[in-house]
Amino acid sequence: MDFVRYAERSAVLLNTDLPDLDALREHLAGRDWLVEQSLDRDCMLLRKFQRELRPVFEASAAGDAALTVELLNDLMVRHPITPRISDHAGDLHIHAASKSQSVAELLVGEALLGLANLVCDLGPTRLGVCDADRCDHVYVDTSPNASRRYCSDRCSSRANVAAYRARQKETQQQSGAAQSA
Repeated sequence: MDFVRYAERSAVLLNTDLPDLDALREHLAGRDWLVEQSLDRDCMLLRKFQRELRPVFEASAAGDAALTVELLNDLMVRHPITPRISDHAGDLHIHAASKSQSVAELLVGEALLGLANLVCDLGPTRLGVCDADRCDHVYVDTSPNASRRYCSDRCSSRANVAAYRARQKETQQQSGAAQSA
């Protein structure tokens, strides 16, 4: 399994509102066998996990590597991961858990396994909270120079346009003040 994909899925999970089973099933689009197994209880467990996971991203975004690792380790104690070797047509790889676990347990296992590997491979400050005003979504930064600041291209574009307009307004105000002097 591509552990970066697991880590990225953890950010998507954290950014997803899961008020009911329909929302969970929509979140799981493309993973039909999970959609079929989803229960209301999975929604409740995943909402609880979202509250537990958010501080990991916040600590990483604040540059607190030690706290990021501590919080992630605490979550792995509370939610033990059962990795399994899987064989899909001769392609051996690791999955976070077996199909016998609940949907929530599987998604939690994927998230924690992905984040733990990402933190070990890229460092504990590669998780973030979007810098855009009015956005609290999280992201996983896999950029070569650890430069990501926004959860999406949309937030990045909005922030760049707002900064451009602020610069334009300041320039106009300065030229207006210079003309009246």
